[in-house]
Amino acid sequence: MPNLYEFNIDTPEEILLLLAQNLQKRRLEKGISREALAEISGVPTATIAKFEQKHTISLASYVALAKALGYTKSLKELLSEPLYNTMEELDIINKNKNRKRGGRL
Repeated sequence: MPNLYEFNIDTPEEILLLLAQNLQKRRLEKGISREALAEISGVPTATIAKFEQKHTISLASYVALAKALGYTKSLKELLSEPLYNTMEELDIINKNKNRKRGGRL
């Protein structure tokens, strides 16, 4: 079976950097300070600053921030559709659609 991840050259750190940059851009576009976003989202100001500067955050905090900025629909769509590169992968996906537990890699 081919490695499904071999085409992806982005590192997790690069993706976190991009997510932090995008969140900061959206916050600034709306003219919202970190303090105001903290109040709206329930995420501490220090956590927001740490994410924007060091790109680390819990998933729960990230979801709360994105939701506070109006991105609930985008979050809910993440991983909602299967991705495939070949018809063979599509066949595998279709065969496994109703599986309840993940298999071992």
